[in-house]
Order: sequence, then C-alpha cells, then structure tokens
Amino acid sequence: MDIFEKCHKFRDADTVKEAGLYLYFRTISSGQDPVVLIDGKQVIMLGSNNYLGLTSHPEVKRAAQDAIAKYGSGCAGSRFLNGTLDIHTKLEERLAEFMHKPAALTFSTGFQVNLGVISCLAERGDVVYLDKLDHACIIDGARLGFGSVVKFHHNDIDDLRRRLVVHDSRKAALIVVDGVFSMEGDIVNLPELVKVAQEHDCRVMVDDAHGIGVLGAHGRGTAEHFGLEDNVDLVMGTFSKSLASVGGFVAGEERVINWIKHHARSLIFSAAPPPASVAAVLKALDIIEREPERRAHLWENTRFMADGLRAMGFDTGHSASPVIPVLAGEDQLAFFMSKRLQEEGVFVNPIVSPAVPPGRAMLRTSYMATHTREHLERALEAFGRVGREVGIIQ
Repeated sequence: MDIFEKCHKFRDADTVKEAGLYLYFRTISSGQDPVVLIDGKQVIMLGSNNYLGLTSHPEVKRAAQDAIAKYGSGCAGSRFLNGTLDIHTKLEERLAEFMHKPAALTFSTGFQVNLGVISCLAERGDVVYLDKLDHACIIDGARLGFGSVVKFHHNDIDDLRRRLVVHDSRKAALIVVDGVFSMEGDIVNLPELVKVAQEHDCRVMVDDAHGIGVLGAHGRGTAEHFGLEDNVDLVMGTFSKSLASVGGFVAGEERVINWIKHHARSLIFSAAPPPASVAAVLKALDIIEREPERRAHLWENTRFMADGLRAMGFDTGHSASPVIPVLAGEDQLAFFMSKRLQEEGVFVNPIVSPAVPPGRAMLRTSYMATHTREHLERALEAFGRVGREVGIIQ
C-alpha cells in the first residue's frame, strides 16, 4: 500500500470548498487589528487572540525593529548550543519576575512548550491526568512521554477525584489543564482541582495561553485570578496572544526548570526564538504592567458582547472569558453562518467536528481591548441578521 493513498482519498476539504463554504487559511492583508482587510474588504475581526491589541502597538513594533538591527533576523541555532542571546536570558528573568516564579524558560512556539515539558517530565511509571478538552499540544506532549495518560471529564472535579482514588500512590502524578479552554472559553475549576491534587500528592501544571494578560489583577493568569499562585507548580504561557509575538515559556521551581532545560527535546533540537520576537515580548510585558486599563477595556468589551449575544437568544455555553463560542449545531450550518457573517463584514472562526463533538459545531469569537463600541454594535447587528436568517434566534 502507498503511504500517500490516504492523502489522495482525503476529500473533506474539497467537499466544503465545492459548496463555497471553505473558511480556513483565509488570507489577511493587514495586521491583527480590530478591523482587517480580506480580499480588499474591511472586516471586523472577531477571530484573533490579540486580546490586548498589542501586535500593532508602536513601541512593540519599534522594539522588534531595533532587535533586528542589533542581532539580525535569526539566531542560526538552538538555545542549547549557539542560539542563546543576552535578550533570551533577560526575557526569562523578566518572565519569572512577572509570573512570581523562581525561574522561566522560553521556547520557539507555545506548542513546543507543552510538547517538551510534559514529555520530558512523564517517565516510565509516571501518570499524567488530562482534562478531556485540553489543548492538542497538551495531549501530544503526554503521548510523547513514557508515562501513562488518564483523561477525566471536562472540568469535572468529581470525575478526577474518582480516578485519583484508584491511583497507585507509588507512581508520581502530574495534572495538566488549560486555564482558559480555547474553544469553550470557560475557566478551569482551579480551587477544587488544587484541593484534590493536594489530597493525592499530585503536581499541577496550568496551560495559561489564553489566561496570561487577561485574568488576574495584574494579568498573571488563572492562578492569580483564584489567588492560588503558590499552589500551581508549573505555568505555561504563549507569546502569540496577549504578548503580541510568537513563542512560549514555562515558569516554575528553579530545579524543575533546569531539568526541562536539559531534557526537553523540543527546546534542545529547535532553533532559538528570533530576536525580534523576544524583544516584542519584553516590550509587551512593560505595557501590560504600565497600562492595566487595557485589560479593563477588554473585559468591558467581553461583557458587552456576551450580554448582547445571549440577549438575542444565542447559546454561548459556559464562557467566562474573552473567548465566546456561539453554538451552531451541525458542521454545515457553522460553515454557512461563518461565510454569511464575513459577507456582513464580520470575521469569526467555524469550529466543527472532530474539534468538537458532532452536533456541537460553533462559531468561535474572541475580543480585543482595542475593539470600539461601534465595532461591537455592528458585529451584534450582523449576528442578529444571520441568526434570524438561519432560524437559530427569533
């Protein structure tokens, strides 16, 4: 059998394209701003993770430009060998300080953080406990390790407790969860999870890709939001959302970070984050601390849209964050609604099976501090027209 046979048989994307409903890999001709340019048309962006609106901030762009002028466009090697620059070290010190953790380590992408961290910690005989709706990179990281993997029902602490009751206490255990779940927008029940973890001597790692910059009085994420920073052992974060760049990091105890630094394959065998990306994050951290009003405005926009969508009759699930899903139901309807919304001048992301269970397809929307009330009112009007058109709302 030809290993490419499955590739030639794959027709799912072709079928959607033939129906004129293919909405992935859309080409944007502008920055990730509240309004973007697609095919020469201005569209309100409700599909970006640029929560604090920093990707186009003049200071962030200038910092990236200055870094290129000083260091060049790349590092030409891994952090482990020749690729560590002084600004990598500076950023790690800055991240540790910001996150109130003893140490931090940067990776070239957020995906690589979870891939490397979880796989190098989970050795033979260890157990990794995962929420069933954890991000793909958490699941892949656990699969790559030599430990066993146990999944519990989404945000169901009773189910986690039941599984831990039968846990062999001779085996080391790590619980890994999203802080903010990237599709549903709900927040992990961290207080109860931490309590159960302590009862069973488990370590806790939180993927706060969508929480850092968004949750907590100072933007340190889910653990700060719940006042549990001392009870979470490792925090993962990404630079591609609130921090306006690309890359990721993990923060925690110094000896644990040292182990990861010398064992995580996705760090050791990957090129170092480029200077421009590192400098952009450093400047974004300064702005986050200097301008807390950005986070306040983000939450004002989030509440406005959540209230508006629910008032019209849309099902937004259990979202408690700037990620607000709009339930469509069938995959085809999610594609159709996304296309109609783009025609109405609004960009949303269609999320279909297997990313969600069959019959639970959704439109994933997300918001920025830099959206104006006019942007959001226009978006709600478009949702109302399309929702009534397809019969989801009255």
